[in-house]
Amino acid sequence: MSDRNENAWRERLASPLTWHYAGFALLLLLVIVLATRFALDWAAISTRSSDALAGKQVELKAMDLQTAPLRGLDKRVAVTRDQIQNFYARRVPANYSSIAAQMGELAVKSGVRLSRMQYTQGLPGNELTEISLDAGISGDYPQIMRFVNSLERDQTFFVIRAMTLAGQQGGLVNVRLRVSTWLRPADAAASGLPQADAAASPSGKEVQ
Repeated sequence: MSDRNENAWRERLASPLTWHYAGFALLLLLVIVLATRFALDWAAISTRSSDALAGKQVELKAMDLQTAPLRGLDKRVAVTRDQIQNFYARRVPANYSSIAAQMGELAVKSGVRLSRMQYTQGLPGNELTEISLDAGISGDYPQIMRFVNSLERDQTFFVIRAMTLAGQQGGLVNVRLRVSTWLRPADAAASGLPQADAAASPSGKEVQ
């Protein structure tokens, strides 16, 4: 009986159909393995592509944020240049006479008396030259405060550098006031006054 089973088994092994089934199963297994490997590789490639795309998008956003301040820069420069020129035209005096006239007008309006006013010219800058004024004013306290406030609010650009009490008699107060304003370099040079560092001692133009 065992010989018969063994012969039947051998016949099955020798049968072309058996080898066909075995070959088919092997091919099917190979296809499954290859399909699994392909799916894994495809998933990895897709992940890397997504990561690369996300990285490029982040870089693009960063570049967009970095270049945002530069957009329209030419227009902003033109606007700023116009504002500077407008400032010069409205708030920078044309010459020393304009400074003296404006100071005198403010003194009359506030009620103080200008006893003297001396100019000292600084070094010329690229756009402006600083002009220092050393002036003596006298009046009662409210008048002096009105004069100081009017200087600070005046359209001509004045900057108060220092105030020193020079004396007081009755209700009259004497104050020494140091103020800065600016002229265009050409306008300052046209005055003929020496520059502050070119003189051995402070010099300038004094108005009684």
